[in-house]
Amino acid sequence: MVETLSIAVIGAPGVGKTSIIRQFIYNDFSEVYTPTRTRYVYRPSVILNGNIYELKVLDVPPISSFPSSSSQEWLDLRCRGVRNANAYILVYDICCVESFEYVKMIRQQIVEHREGSSSEVPILVVGNKRDLQRQRFMPRRAVSVLVKKTWKCGYVECSAKFNWHVVLLFKELLGIAVARGMRQNHTSIRLQGALQRNRCTIM
Repeated sequence: MVETLSIAVIGAPGVGKTSIIRQFIYNDFSEVYTPTRTRYVYRPSVILNGNIYELKVLDVPPISSFPSSSSQEWLDLRCRGVRNANAYILVYDICCVESFEYVKMIRQQIVEHREGSSSEVPILVVGNKRDLQRQRFMPRRAVSVLVKKTWKCGYVECSAKFNWHVVLLFKELLGIAVARGMRQNHTSIRLQGALQRNRCTIM
């Protein structure tokens, strides 16, 4: 059975969300900036550690906030499928502090509004435009420490333009998602076993 993983890619306008996705799937980069206006779904297949995964990558247009309920999600076409994604890639531009503030806000809302185990939902924060290293607003180390230690999220920097670390960021996210998914499966198997044992004891 092939597992399907739904990944929502979210970020402020112009940070390079679509460029990252297209570089990953098609090895393609466009110098012309075209704003993402509607939600777009890409469906690549990847192999990680010998297993095949079908990805459902949601290219989400800029949203003012993470949908706080299912009804809000369905009212806004741009948000469809965002609430129950298996994982999130939050992209910011390393030269633009506002785009980082946006990611900070969205991450906080994901943690607050996701039903169930929000802390278990894999979130990878991605700093794009690493090729413009000299113009960055904050040293890489400072961002990395904040994201990993305080937010408890993964962190990768990439350059969609030069296809640098683009595959790595998807590999990183998949690794986290698969590890967490497996952990949940194991606990449910253990619980079922325990329940059956108890049932036998009662009988």
